[in-house]
Amino acid sequence: MSELKTLVIVDDEPSVVNGLRTYVNWEAQGIEVIGTADDGDTGLALIKDLKPDIVLTDVQMPSMDGIRMAAEVRTLLPATKIVFISGHNDAEYLKSALQIHAVDYIFKPISRKELTIVMEQVSAAIDAEKREREMVNEMQVKLAQSMPLLREKFLLSLVSDNINTIHIHKKLEFLGLSFLSASVYITLVIVIDDVTQIMDTRTERDKQLLSYTILNIIQELIDKQMRGVTFERVPGEYVGILLATPFYPDQSPEDELLMLAESIRDNMRKWLKLSVTIGVGEQAGSLSEVSTSYKRAKDAVDQKWYLGKNQILTMDNIESGENLLYRFESELGGRVITALKSGDQNRLRTELGDIFRQLELNRGYGSRYAQNISLHLILQSGQVLLELNGMSQDWENREMEAWQLVMRQETMQDLLLFTESYLLKVCAFVQDKRSGKVSEVIERIRCLIEEKYSMNLTVAEIAEGVYLSPTYVRLLFKQETGETLFEYLTKVRIEKAKQMLRDPQHKFYEVCYAVGYSDPSHFSKLFKKMTGYTPSAYREL
Repeated sequence: MSELKTLVIVDDEPSVVNGLRTYVNWEAQGIEVIGTADDGDTGLALIKDLKPDIVLTDVQMPSMDGIRMAAEVRTLLPATKIVFISGHNDAEYLKSALQIHAVDYIFKPISRKELTIVMEQVSAAIDAEKREREMVNEMQVKLAQSMPLLREKFLLSLVSDNINTIHIHKKLEFLGLSFLSASVYITLVIVIDDVTQIMDTRTERDKQLLSYTILNIIQELIDKQMRGVTFERVPGEYVGILLATPFYPDQSPEDELLMLAESIRDNMRKWLKLSVTIGVGEQAGSLSEVSTSYKRAKDAVDQKWYLGKNQILTMDNIESGENLLYRFESELGGRVITALKSGDQNRLRTELGDIFRQLELNRGYGSRYAQNISLHLILQSGQVLLELNGMSQDWENREMEAWQLVMRQETMQDLLLFTESYLLKVCAFVQDKRSGKVSEVIERIRCLIEEKYSMNLTVAEIAEGVYLSPTYVRLLFKQETGETLFEYLTKVRIEKAKQMLRDPQHKFYEVCYAVGYSDPSHFSKLFKKMTGYTPSAYREL
């Protein structure tokens, strides 16, 4: 049930007031009469005090008439609805009522039906205005809640060269960014090093918490040392738009900027144990030019590929020889593959070092070219494994993982170390093949099974005995012998059982337990499957 509207009645005729109070069912209309007055002065004071939703007032009254009183009410309580009643069909009074925006006009004698219709219309108008106010309030709350997103959207437009400068100052004021009104700006780009590995180990909640913490640290340092605002452009990349006006008169903007960048880098390491690379853009003369400053800062950060992580980089770090191109020749890859095939790890390191030194000397092709070279070398190493019949499922999995990890390396040095590590593993495998170490491993596995066949022997125990992983042992044994570890273990146990069955002193169940089986029935079936005879039939041969 909707809330009752409140009503004050003002009329100098007691019979009219009494009739309105007594003979009208106000509650049925959703209205409560909260007061009455017999003239305009008394009525105005009462209305000021009670603040009703509706005023039903006579037009002509002593002291202060209804028109004057209504004008005062309209000024004090603009939401209050005013309905006039009068015994005179006076056009001038009607005109005055319309001028003060009265909602309706009723003539005496008052018709109950007409009054009901008018009050229903007034109640509907009050309800509509209330819904509108609630909607406006709700939208204002939602607007306040979405303000951070609106600010972020605006700041993103600044760095993406998608800014509309029309009424820019009004936008800044609306978004609470008026402090960004300046004549010179400069941009920082802060990128988390090894961001993929860092984010992959966190839940979504922890990712959001980390981002929130980083933004707070950066903003606090900006507020302390310069003026500006920071936001997250993409996960792991934070942008600071700074006012290039000295915070301290005795320092230049460049000095302040480098001090801020160093503080950000040091605090990230101190509080979050994070390494960050920071790119510094060039000065921009207006907000519409901030995107250019951002691009230059981003270009500086991208030099991390060549110059390493955890640094503060400016466009000065980009050398003049950046357009020189180094072309990877197939002959260079052939030298690496030759080193692999010969199992020569020292030569492999030397050949890889020569290739990557050339890549570091110039920056014409960028990171993607170096990554493609690494992928090519890994693919070629797979061909070496195939030629040696060594491309097991384990190596296939390693190769697929390596392809993914190549694209996640953030510096040239990281890529070299990763590629070298992978190829050295291939080289070690080739070396083992050529030196006969694989045969030694197989022989050790066989000896271990011969010694412990009577126990509940597992692949994990066998692998531990030869200091290799269970998966690798399983694949290596199958690849080298043509049979699985289980098949070989079963064969050894059945051969031992055959030897024991030749001695009639050994009972069947004793033989079963002695060769490592706990179920005589299962042992009997397995024995027949392997020899063609049951244990008892074999004994009688």
